[in-house]
Amino acid sequence: MHAYRSHTCADLTAANVGDSVRLSGWVHRIRDHGGVLFIDLRDHYGITQVLADSDSPAFARIEKLRAEYCVRIDGVVKARDASLINTKLKTGEIEVYARDMVVLGAADDLPLPVFGEPDYPEETRLSYRFLDLRRETMQRNMVLRSDVVAEMRRRMWDQNFREFQTPIITASSPEGARDFLVPSRLHPGKFYALPQAPQQFKQLIMVSGYDRYFQIAPCFRDEDPRADRSPTDFYQLDLEMSFVEQDDVFAAVGPVLQGVFEKFGGGAKVDACADWPQIPYAEALLKYGTDKPDLRNPIEMQVVSEHFRGSGFAIFAKLLENDGTEIRAIPAPGGGSRKFCDRMNAFAQAQGLPGMGYIFWRAGADGLEAAGPLAKNIGPERTEAIRQQLGLGEGDAAFFLGGKPAQFEGVAGRARDEIGRELKLVDENRFAFAWIVDFPMYEETDDGKVDFSHNPFSMPQGGMDALSGDPLAVKGYQYDLACNGYELLSGAIRNHKPEIMYRAFEIAGYPNSEVDKRFGGMVKAFKYGAPPHGGCAAGIDRIVMLLAGEANIRQVIMFPMTQRAEDLLLDAPSDPTNEQLRELGLRLAPKD
Repeated sequence: MHAYRSHTCADLTAANVGDSVRLSGWVHRIRDHGGVLFIDLRDHYGITQVLADSDSPAFARIEKLRAEYCVRIDGVVKARDASLINTKLKTGEIEVYARDMVVLGAADDLPLPVFGEPDYPEETRLSYRFLDLRRETMQRNMVLRSDVVAEMRRRMWDQNFREFQTPIITASSPEGARDFLVPSRLHPGKFYALPQAPQQFKQLIMVSGYDRYFQIAPCFRDEDPRADRSPTDFYQLDLEMSFVEQDDVFAAVGPVLQGVFEKFGGGAKVDACADWPQIPYAEALLKYGTDKPDLRNPIEMQVVSEHFRGSGFAIFAKLLENDGTEIRAIPAPGGGSRKFCDRMNAFAQAQGLPGMGYIFWRAGADGLEAAGPLAKNIGPERTEAIRQQLGLGEGDAAFFLGGKPAQFEGVAGRARDEIGRELKLVDENRFAFAWIVDFPMYEETDDGKVDFSHNPFSMPQGGMDALSGDPLAVKGYQYDLACNGYELLSGAIRNHKPEIMYRAFEIAGYPNSEVDKRFGGMVKAFKYGAPPHGGCAAGIDRIVMLLAGEANIRQVIMFPMTQRAEDLLLDAPSDPTNEQLRELGLRLAPKD
């Protein structure tokens, strides 16, 4: 017999009754039924019930076991009485009568329990991550992650993509976040960077003639943490294709993600990728207040400025006298009660606004009646025009925000989400995808300068001609894929012409000499027959988070950092030794 096991803790069935077996695993739970001990023995695959009574040669040793001891059990498979069969376990028809037990690894008192999965502070969970990972939910999430990655690889290979690995130590590149710098021992005073993405390398792969590349790529960004983003590193399905336009990229990656969500989405509805809408960036902000809309929520905002211009509601009327301002309405089907409207007004105040104006419609003595402070100020003709524009009726409401769109769109988007949740308008059993397209190439910074708003290596729509006018009007062949309120993927058709690349960076304040210095390898490559190419990258951590039904990305990462970008298990970041600093030619500045 094998030194540790003849079967896993998920293998045994009624067909094994009478067999002598050997199992190894962890003591999940112990129950003492008056001289009869029951142990739930757990391994990665499942749980088997082990019993020992006073006649068992191992009884005295088993009595001393505690939770999470790692043990080996030798015994005989017995059938459970019909009334005691546990249909929730694969091994629920049988139990193993223990004849021998060997402790393979003793366990100290547990800082957090594995059985039952209670909610414990994150600091404790991450300090003892090896215990946390034993829990059923974490085992399931990590297996799901592995299976998702395997499915992605299979589907990419099926589309004739080939996987190539790109360097981990490279040069700094402007990808929209801070680099992790790595000091060079052989070149004192100089630094490498961990790649924020394999951007330049995958484009060079296209110039090298490999046509279809993909990689399950580690990426490193020194970012502020969020619930849906790791503060240090993440993995993405990275791909690039030659001789393609935007729709070709969509056609390649769409079936991969559709298939993954259909296979691992727990039966939730997934629309065919051919039906995923393409929504221009400006339209997404107008209708949803965000460039990653949750389309499970049917609410679409609309501009209603004309109904308030010159009206009796002085706040909005005066606001509209200023250039660049507008009033938007958030329809709320079924939200037509003062109690609900007051609750949403309080939500807006919690977001830092004075409140949200509202109108709701109810049955009146002479038919449909508009109620609320706004209705009284603007009169029945304007409220009726608003109702008809929004397609609302009795029992419905609308909320209003005004000003320059950039100043209120974020709050409007969050209010739309909150209204959809409160009124139960969101289809929870669906993954709703949308391509967000036509991103602006540039944006105005706080100090009035122009900078890239998205990927700097994107091809401007219209090529060189587009770069001769107002930079803020230039759109790029850039796209994101949104799902259920999250950005899952970002990509672009690349700028593969040196003269357009130089001009694009010049507009953002980078002279040709700086472009040559920072991206000299790619510029040089583009002068030797670069093909048109494009691609994208899909965030694996975020995809698995959605599929697992988790709200925090750390639930699907094996060894995540804390919110403060600390590894509590291995104590990182740590202080370097003086010897390490001398070897690198570095000296630390005194701490404040």
